[in-house]
Amino acid sequence: MTKEDFLFHLQGASFVTLKFAERYVKDKLVTDFKYNVILTVASNIDGSNKFDIYPEENDIIKLDLTEIEVVDLLYRNNKIPIWIDISVLKSSRKSTTFNLLCSGKYSNDKNDYYYNQNGSGPFGVKSPKLPINYKEGNKIKLRPFTIRSIFSK
Repeated sequence: MTKEDFLFHLQGASFVTLKFAERYVKDKLVTDFKYNVILTVASNIDGSNKFDIYPEENDIIKLDLTEIEVVDLLYRNNKIPIWIDISVLKSSRKSTTFNLLCSGKYSNDKNDYYYNQNGSGPFGVKSPKLPINYKEGNKIKLRPFTIRSIFSK
């Protein structure tokens, strides 16, 4: 995947995620996008060198990135994370912020990308964080953002 293709997939996944989130949230979601990137580490359990991994990056978080900054951060040696879960985190009058939870395994083989069969490359659209007592059909207000809210279940 080229850098331009990766940017195209990020942009497409962002718009699909925004539309998906509108089913669940009361907040107005605008199309000026910001991104929080959460890097995870993967182990090389099978001992193969199929994937590039970056063990020093476990749980590193980069906040309020532009789409170009996301591409520059995640596109490495012509490889990208094999999965990237994207969800709406918050919205303001000026921007909608997405969480990008990224695999620690990087590949340049599209067959390795978890969501490639959907045409979204490595991107998997997820709902905003819903409360435990959420009832289908109800819309929620996005909770105020804190670093802890990224990781809480």
